[in-house]
Amino acid sequence: MTKKQRALEIIERLKKEYPAAECSLDYDQAWKLLVSVRLAAQCTDARVNVVVEKLYDQYPDVNALAEAGAEEIEKIIHPCGLGKSKARDISACMKILRDEYGGKVPEDFDRLLALPGVGRKSANLIMGDVFGKPAIVTDTHCIRLVNRMGLVDGIKEPAKVEKELWKIIPPEEGNDFCHRLVNHGRAVCTARTRPYCDRCCLADICKKSGVD
Repeated sequence: MTKKQRALEIIERLKKEYPAAECSLDYDQAWKLLVSVRLAAQCTDARVNVVVEKLYDQYPDVNALAEAGAEEIEKIIHPCGLGKSKARDISACMKILRDEYGGKVPEDFDRLLALPGVGRKSANLIMGDVFGKPAIVTDTHCIRLVNRMGLVDGIKEPAKVEKELWKIIPPEEGNDFCHRLVNHGRAVCTARTRPYCDRCCLADICKKSGVD
């Protein structure tokens, strides 16, 4: 079985196992996802979802958050960790959205990358979830699972993993595939315990089934 064949089979099986492929960060506007994905660095999505409720109660739109000082933002988001740097990035990012994009999130990958605190993972998430464009989000679950499954070979650098996956994942499947990897990584192919290969829908085609 080639990597591409394995990838296509994994995609189909994960679709059946996790029919709803959704981002676990709560948002109803593009700029809110931009904020949440910055807060999610080294923090759980569940905690981010709680913290942003207070943030948006106080600063309900891009203009309000752009007007807020980084110190005020930090006071609210400190439970997410790395408060100083995250607050600085969020403040600077909202100012750019206000001043250069009329309060809108740009629908362009390179422009997203140019925003403070936005890396390839965040830019791909925005492109895929908000704008419905082809995207591959190489978060920790994705990197761990695709290495275990044999879709990439011992590659841990996110940009390199993304590059390899583009070769074998159909563009229209990439975004949902990555969301399903998160679901599978939390439920079955876990990081902090030995993966539960005995109940994995991919056990017979996974290269490292039963191997930590």
